[in-house]
Amino acid sequence: MIQEIRILEIYDVKQHFEALKQKGLISEWELPYENILTRLTAAIFFFDAADDSKLEEIWKELASYPRFTFRLNEEQKLSKMKWRVEFNKDFTL
Repeated sequence: MIQEIRILEIYDVKQHFEALKQKGLISEWELPYENILTRLTAAIFFFDAADDSKLEEIWKELASYPRFTFRLNEEQKLSKMKWRVEFNKDFTL
């Protein structure tokens, strides 16, 4: 039951990313390894903004989720997209 709730959290965020894409705020997004994720705190989302002027609105939208954090995707190992978003700020197991 708990695992189902955690997977639903991931699904909700995925739906939100799709909505941001439909609104024209982001051009593309991805969630590598989504088939093995069991909790939102382990998920790493990546996206490209439709335009950098949209970033503040994107951050506002995503800040509604607990533990939201973002940064530039400097490593580009898991994705070539510009931004990296996680939901694990101050999270410990």
